[in-house]
Amino acid sequence: MRAEELKRLYRVRFGGQEQRRRQLWEVLCRGFFDRYVRPGDTVIDLGAGGCELINALRAARRIALDPNPDTASRAAAGVEVVAAEAHQLPAELDGVADVVFASNFLEHLGSREQLFEVFAAVRRALKPGGRFVILGPNIRFAYDVYWDFIDHKLALSDRSLAEGLMAAGFEIEELRPRFLPYTTKSRLPDWPLLIRLYLRLPPAQALLGKQLLVVARRP
Repeated sequence: MRAEELKRLYRVRFGGQEQRRRQLWEVLCRGFFDRYVRPGDTVIDLGAGGCELINALRAARRIALDPNPDTASRAAAGVEVVAAEAHQLPAELDGVADVVFASNFLEHLGSREQLFEVFAAVRRALKPGGRFVILGPNIRFAYDVYWDFIDHKLALSDRSLAEGLMAAGFEIEELRPRFLPYTTKSRLPDWPLLIRLYLRLPPAQALLGKQLLVVARRP
């Protein structure tokens, strides 16, 4: 999609949700995702979009990667913005990252070939032992709504992602087929206290979770 079409699409999809999404990611990072990031780490967020995730993370160096020109205006102070496609990571990022995040991003890639190009680019960007943390819809549990988003192109599951990552030279450290509800409009509670409670209750995730979580490591 062209940049202008993408801007219009996201205005339709996320209009009026900015504050809720920002609060949600702050709670998710404080309550869960911060466990993968040390204070001195360098973190790259692929397809950073509105920068809710990268803004909420605590790290020495934070890099938001997205070709959308609007991303720079959404980045918090101290967040570096790199205007590039994920499968074409600039060479200056090779070997700099302790952690790379891809949140609700990989399903938007145009082909499996491009997915493996992203895997290769991430592997180059990560330091040895670095983590690749992936969050996204799981087609096994969201098959009835997966294609309701017009920009979803790849059907991915926890199993197919794990297989692809291992084929690309990663080791699987953690795999949760059911983690978060499908979208921010799903039944994840609004109150921070209830979100934290949800994150600590595997039975709630087993009931409501339609997004997967995969943590892979570069050997």
